[in-house]
Amino acid sequence: MSDALTTLQTNVRADLGKIAHPHAAWLEPKTGPDGKPALDVLVVGAGQSGIAIGFGLMRSRVSNILAIDKAEEGKEGPWLTYARMPTLRSPKDYTGPDLDIPSLTYQSWHEARFGNESWQQLGLIERGHWAEYLLWLRRTIGLPVRNACELLEIAPASDGLLAARVKRAGEIETLYARKIVLATGQEGMGDWMVPEQLAHLPARSVATVADDIDFERLRGKRVAVIGAGASAFDNAATALEAGAAEVHLLCRRAQIQVIQPYRWLTFRGFLRHLSDLDDAWRWRFMRKILEMREGFPQPTYDRCARHANFTLHEGAPVAATRETGSGIELETPRGAITADFVICGTGIDMNFAGRGELAKFADNIATWADRYQPPEGERNERLGRFPYLADDYAFTERVPGKTPWISNIHLFAIASTMSFGPSGSSINAMTTAVPKLVDGLTRGLFRADVERHWGSLGAYDVPQAVVTRPARTMEEQR
Repeated sequence: MSDALTTLQTNVRADLGKIAHPHAAWLEPKTGPDGKPALDVLVVGAGQSGIAIGFGLMRSRVSNILAIDKAEEGKEGPWLTYARMPTLRSPKDYTGPDLDIPSLTYQSWHEARFGNESWQQLGLIERGHWAEYLLWLRRTIGLPVRNACELLEIAPASDGLLAARVKRAGEIETLYARKIVLATGQEGMGDWMVPEQLAHLPARSVATVADDIDFERLRGKRVAVIGAGASAFDNAATALEAGAAEVHLLCRRAQIQVIQPYRWLTFRGFLRHLSDLDDAWRWRFMRKILEMREGFPQPTYDRCARHANFTLHEGAPVAATRETGSGIELETPRGAITADFVICGTGIDMNFAGRGELAKFADNIATWADRYQPPEGERNERLGRFPYLADDYAFTERVPGKTPWISNIHLFAIASTMSFGPSGSSINAMTTAVPKLVDGLTRGLFRADVERHWGSLGAYDVPQAVVTRPARTMEEQR
């Protein structure tokens, strides 16, 4: 580690020491059925959201926590796996997992790592550097993390605890916790979609943008990318740069979406208070934003457009597909397109039952369709499948009383979007969304222990001063 980074770590610890008030520990761990102390909070996911949540809890003196991640250390999140853009799309001055501690910002890390001049000249943050920064941040704050540890199942346990079955190095064990946070980013409540029209095609010919694609194998091949969001363009560009013979990007809209609504909503009022609105307003805002979909920046488009063998097809939804002797034929209103390989950039669908950790109670997780019926002109079946969350990001029950324990499972992922706006997978929202979640977690932990706190107050007898009998006055001495 460089001298500058060592100095920065020293400054971080000094900063955190100055704002550590109040210092008092206030939680007593419960004992799990295995006779060991249960965790107060188990955070599932140790990417940028999991780190920020853990940091927020530690600052609130909730230290009996653990973050787990199925990836190896340093490979958490998409940055070194299926993120295929050279840089982050967010402006470099967006803060996030630092939770407003200046010495913990990416800028502070970058300046210590590469110098002040490098920061001044920087356009957008390289994704490899972002991954390196997140690992540094996690180590600097001392977040306890268990890598290569996959969550398999969540179930109720005794004394109000949750049981999380996890797998690590081929071994299965159960972790007990009072609360569980699913900080699982894009895949929190479902899986990447392969459109129904392609479902019958062989797996060797179709992938999603999150799959481990061997792009070298696409050299000299014809590639079709379905979808026109930023990730779809990133995959099209990666195929072009790998030497694909042709790349066709199919956009279902008559005109491609170039507006980025997430730039509009990045202001404190919206990020902090959308969740305070009634259901009608929340639905109206998020339906407008999510139906627009996330736009792509100019460099993302240019990365494709510079190749003569790239073709953008607007107004070209896929109506049907079939495998022929010459490849995969995709039928669109603009005519048929033949490809050797198809990449689906069509997003994630909500499928609670498809998530092993949720399967046992998936049928009782309330959705927006269960709680709110929008006017005729505002309906959207896809958005209605999003989970309807409580004000602390917790699951709510479809049938009250059937699975009351799910109120201690909190979702901080892309599926939180309908209830809270950008939160579980957006850097721009972290500084407001994470504190809101942490406040909800600590509120629940405090309320659950209120009788113990009441008893503690009654038993509190620590004197703050020693009072001695004052000397008698001269009047009293006479």
